[in-house]
Amino acid sequence: MFNNPYYNYNASAQNSVDRIDNQIKELENMRAQIQRTTQPAINQTFQLAPNGGIHYANSIEDVQRELVMTDSLFVTKDFTTMWFKTVKGEIKTYKLTEIVEKDEKDKLIDELNERIRVLEGRNEQYDNTNAATETKE
Repeated sequence: MFNNPYYNYNASAQNSVDRIDNQIKELENMRAQIQRTTQPAINQTFQLAPNGGIHYANSIEDVQRELVMTDSLFVTKDFTTMWFKTVKGEIKTYKLTEIVEKDEKDKLIDELNERIRVLEGRNEQYDNTNAATETKE
């Protein structure tokens, strides 16, 4: 059996297959170990400047204390005052008023009130001219 050439060939082939299988297992173990020890890439985002926008402030002193990297707007919480601060530190102050959009009914009411006011003015003018003519007589 040991002198049989086919047996020796099969035994050496089996040894080669076993050796290759062992090397494959070692490579798989190494790959698993590398995957466990490799840390994921760390991505950090640094935001050094605010993205503009509108900031709340209670007074112009708050605006003066605030460091801005871009031209910025500051408003009071009740939206009555607005400050525009540039990167150079220049500050402009604005007063804000709300503009209320009127619908068709409100426009008609305003128009009719204006007509009434004009007619009352004419009526007073007419009464004054009649009173003046009556006193002359």
